[in-house]
Amino acid sequence: MPIPFPKDRHGNTVRVGTSVRLLSLSGQWLEELPTEEKNDVISMIGQIFEVEEIDEHGQPWIRKSWPNEAEGKCHSHSIALEPDEMEVVDGIAL
Repeated sequence: MPIPFPKDRHGNTVRVGTSVRLLSLSGQWLEELPTEEKNDVISMIGQIFEVEEIDEHGQPWIRKSWPNEAEGKCHSHSIALEPDEMEVVDGIAL
């Protein structure tokens, strides 16, 4: 049986490529992150992201990268979102 498309907090359908605003984060996983990584992830709240994938559980995933040009490195974090953690943003091209 196919997994239905996820919905945002307003009931809007979310698909790969949909632009969503990250409204909040919940779950024990956030408290278990190292401080620097937790601060990076929390800084994502309020920003707009394009949904990169929808997993086998029907959860949409977003990602942000933090480049460090001085060191020639980059780190990123991907997050699976719950409906109440996001809202679809129409007309935003990322």
